[in-house]
Amino acid sequence: MRRFEGPSDLHLHSLHSDGTETAAQVMSAAHRHGLRTVALTDHDTTAGWAEAAEAAVSLGLTFLPGMELSARQEGRSVHVLAYLFDPDDTALRAEMERVRDDRMGRAERIVRSIGHDYDLTWADVAGQTTDGATVGRPHIADALIARGIVADRGEAFDGILHPRAGYYEPHYAPDARTAVRLVVAAGGVPVIAHPATLGRGRMMSTATLEALIAAGLAGFELDHRENTPDGVAALRTVVDRHDLIVTGSSDYHGLGKPNLPGENTTADEMVQRIIDAATGSAPVYP
Repeated sequence: MRRFEGPSDLHLHSLHSDGTETAAQVMSAAHRHGLRTVALTDHDTTAGWAEAAEAAVSLGLTFLPGMELSARQEGRSVHVLAYLFDPDDTALRAEMERVRDDRMGRAERIVRSIGHDYDLTWADVAGQTTDGATVGRPHIADALIARGIVADRGEAFDGILHPRAGYYEPHYAPDARTAVRLVVAAGGVPVIAHPATLGRGRMMSTATLEALIAAGLAGFELDHRENTPDGVAALRTVVDRHDLIVTGSSDYHGLGKPNLPGENTTADEMVQRIIDAATGSAPVYP
């Protein structure tokens, strides 16, 4: 039986979604920071898997194919990290495409609104993306930076792209239970990303969490810089009650965020549980 090595970071993004580096560059960054097992989890796409796997193997890393699937629950955005699923599963692929298509339409609507007040066009945003990328607000932020309207993504999201600015538009996403079921049906292992960013009082209800677990939710990403201590404490009781998987990750985006590869990592035992539970695809070993 082949075996991965730690440390492991299971949440990183490339320019196939809202990161600023190629999939190969993400693997290089992970290697430089001492990681030995890495998952690429771009939003709603598997486009970077082949490139990431090739680069990882050349660097002596184990690669876990993954994705961050957009979902919604109780009026809030929920991100489902999906590991080792079948990328050709018909139902999951259809949902991914629906999400990506609506993300594109939503981005165009946002840009049209911003364009009424600022010198920004869709061509500016298109210039910040690559073919097949999952287009989102970070690309609009990069276009605003390129036009000199804001200094960085932080300023963009605190200002023009903040919902209070009036340009915000929602995008389609399945409910969280549907997302979990789709990942499980595709042989994957679903884990809720950064589930405690809003604190204990604004997390998903206990009833919702129990319903997600009944649908096949495998665990929570508890070690993440944006999670709040009280939220993590509440979720640990759920983890202990159901013997769920706990992950820790950086949520690396290249220059898009200050997060660094390996700033949080996942215990070897938990990585092995993910590998053992998956039937859709397999890790790529060096």
